[in-house]
Amino acid sequence: MNKVYPTPAKALEGVIKDGHMVAVGGFGLCGIPEGLIEAVRASGVRNLTCISNNAGVDGFGLGVLLQSRQVRKMIASYVGENKEFERQYLAGELELEFTPQGTLAEKMRAGGSGIPAFFTPTGVGTLVAQGKEVREFDGKQYVLEASLRADVALVKAWKADRQGNLVYRKTSRNFNPVAAMCGRVTVAEVELLVENGQLDPDQVHTPGIFVQRLVVNPQPQKRIEQRTVRAAA
Repeated sequence: MNKVYPTPAKALEGVIKDGHMVAVGGFGLCGIPEGLIEAVRASGVRNLTCISNNAGVDGFGLGVLLQSRQVRKMIASYVGENKEFERQYLAGELELEFTPQGTLAEKMRAGGSGIPAFFTPTGVGTLVAQGKEVREFDGKQYVLEASLRADVALVKAWKADRQGNLVYRKTSRNFNPVAAMCGRVTVAEVELLVENGQLDPDQVHTPGIFVQRLVVNPQPQKRIEQRTVRAAA
């Protein structure tokens, strides 16, 4: 089975549709599948629900999908520096489901593991727990959280072989592994593609069984979300 596609657009062809739930890896602008996100924008699909740690920034990352009004709902931990997100949300044009960061990661991991729901102490006694079952275990309160299973997952890795085994580099190993797990179809954008057998199995972070499609983007922009420097002495 050939998992390698020549362009991001070809990798998404026949995969992503109107109304889909899409999980997107990355943290801020670190480790985001920027080429695949641009291909989603170019595809014109609409009414998406995006699962992501954040909403990107204006004009980059998931911010481009907000500007093109292709996103109907965000399931996220924070929104970052995104004025378009703020404007649409305050105008009632965009639905937001805020989820604690660790809970969001576990929702995706559990979905990929076939676990429909789990109990966590995070959020008990807050707005997060409203309308959800709360149960006591060993004298402590826990809230029941449903897992997440996305129609499509878009992830970014540093290196892959043709079977789809992925290796992430440094901090880009953030939400990408759990996003890859929870997609019914997972598309990975990678910088380096090697032949089968060239990856040390002990170094593989996401096994190829979770990845259906690959596209190579050897020179991503890798923008910095907020550059902070110290004034010269």
